[in-house]
Amino acid sequence: MMTPSPIALALSLSLSGALAAAQAPGPTGASAEPVFGLRAQAELGFLAVGSHFIQLGRDGSRIDYRDDGGQTNLYTFARASIELDVRRRHLITFLYQPLQIDSSATLGRDLRIDGANFTAGTPVRFRYGFPFFRGAWAYDVLPAPDRELAFGVGLQLRNASIEFESVDGRSYRQRNDVGPVPLLRARGRFPISTRGFFGFEIDGLYAPISVLNGSDNEVAGAILDASVRVGWRVIPHVEAFINVRYLGGGAVGQGDPTNTSDGYQSNWLHFTTVSLGTTLDSRI
Repeated sequence: MMTPSPIALALSLSLSGALAAAQAPGPTGASAEPVFGLRAQAELGFLAVGSHFIQLGRDGSRIDYRDDGGQTNLYTFARASIELDVRRRHLITFLYQPLQIDSSATLGRDLRIDGANFTAGTPVRFRYGFPFFRGAWAYDVLPAPDRELAFGVGLQLRNASIEFESVDGRSYRQRNDVGPVPLLRARGRFPISTRGFFGFEIDGLYAPISVLNGSDNEVAGAILDASVRVGWRVIPHVEAFINVRYLGGGAVGQGDPTNTSDGYQSNWLHFTTVSLGTTLDSRI
């Protein structure tokens, strides 16, 4: 048998060492993660109105949407979001929340809404539409990949449409409102078993709107979107969860007058939602 030359032997050893180094795990004992992670999430459930009051016009009636407007049913709730993370630390989220409540009732008392009179005994349709878009950024302060505690900021775009219409068509009032809403944000997620987890999420702010948007109108607004959830990993990259959410807030103050309104409004709501959801996550 022929003995390999020293040069051939040295080349063979060098190549073997290079291959072993390339295949060996990194310093942490695991192969490097992708820089970016992507997840999509959807929820579907119901919304219950705890309390909901509105006044349109300084001489307007204070309307109780539950008692005056029949908002006593459960309403469909849905939410969808997509999120990009950078090295698990920077979390960038885009969310869409449709929200529309349609109800009807025969008035038990006279109501005045933005200068229009709706008399007792009149059947009236109520529509409260308040869908919104939201973008947010947060930074996860925990380095562990199986848990999260993140803080950041967000910006929400409201797209409100509020309507009151008598069934006979004789009386009708509408308010539309589009505008930005800045938010502070906190979020957490912690394991409760090998495949289960507990999480929470809070977005909210209270502030004078005139300071935020440079308007001369003295309007104060608030929003709080807070939820807790428990879930589990069903299969790789797929999680399911149940979520309970409080959604509340509103605004009070003087807005811009129109042909049918002096611009004043007071609107405060307290909603609760219960939903089932699923998450598609490239990292799990």
